[in-house]
Amino acid sequence: MTTDQERQLVVTWQDPAPAAEKVTSMSGLAYLTAVMNGELPMAPIARLLGLRVAAVETGRVVIAGSPGEQHQNPIGTVHGGYLSAMLDSSMSCAVHAALEAGIGYSTVSLQVSFVRAPRAGGPELLAEGRVVHLGKRHATADGTLRDAGGTLYAHATTTCLILR
Repeated sequence: MTTDQERQLVVTWQDPAPAAEKVTSMSGLAYLTAVMNGELPMAPIARLLGLRVAAVETGRVVIAGSPGEQHQNPIGTVHGGYLSAMLDSSMSCAVHAALEAGIGYSTVSLQVSFVRAPRAGGPELLAEGRVVHLGKRHATADGTLRDAGGTLYAHATTTCLILR
């Protein structure tokens, strides 16, 4: 039973299996470009969090998101997990955008530093991930989370395991 105080969020997504099958036959850059252009669906987690791919190039990806009331923590600011998910997505996808077809990756470490707390309903946030090093077994990337005006909210680094 709902009351006037309760909210509801309905999330829809497409079956991720067909896109997951294509990832092995496409370079990371081609795959993420297809996602950005709407030719392949966003991952279900992106739909849940309201994220989208805003820019893709080799070794660089920008993930955009507009945090809403459902992303608030108990003190009324956007939960750090939402910000971390944006940064993890942008940095790991930057690694993916530098990989050839058939090569996967997995985040093994994530270090996030929060600088400023955004509020729900505030400006759209842009998480930019950039590859720092791409090796045979590991890759590192860094990322920043800003609004369109350039205000910094968080910065991060990651290490990804390369799955050959």
